[in-house]
Amino acid sequence: MFAAISMLSMQGAMPNPLRMLFSGPLLLFFVAIIVVLIAGFWKMFEKAGQPGWAAIIPIYNVYILLKIVGRPGWWLILFFIPLVNLVINIIVAIDVAKVFGQSAVFGFVLNFLLGGIGYVILGFGNYRYLGAQTQAFAARV
Repeated sequence: MFAAISMLSMQGAMPNPLRMLFSGPLLLFFVAIIVVLIAGFWKMFEKAGQPGWAAIIPIYNVYILLKIVGRPGWWLILFFIPLVNLVINIIVAIDVAKVFGQSAVFGFVLNFLLGGIGYVILGFGNYRYLGAQTQAFAARV
């Protein structure tokens, strides 16, 4: 009886190609990308003199990122306001590039537009943290 019911339920079933696509290899690929992004963010935090584990704590990592670029901690609130958070994210991405001695274009394109590839480059690359005061001095000159 149970065999007949299971046969009936399997007769009309067709394999779902999306199910096969999003399980297995593609899922492993996305997990590998996420691991590389987290590792790059971790290394960038360590280069800036902050604890690397702070990169994986959801809201705390943004607060530490604000400290790295020399922005006030209350800017964290601005990340929760729609549309304002886009502008603040662009500013912080550019500031991160500048405190590591890179251009604003590097910050905008690689840190903001390309989903954080710039953080991996800064973390694993041969870049030094120059400090937030260096960025403030460069802005005044």
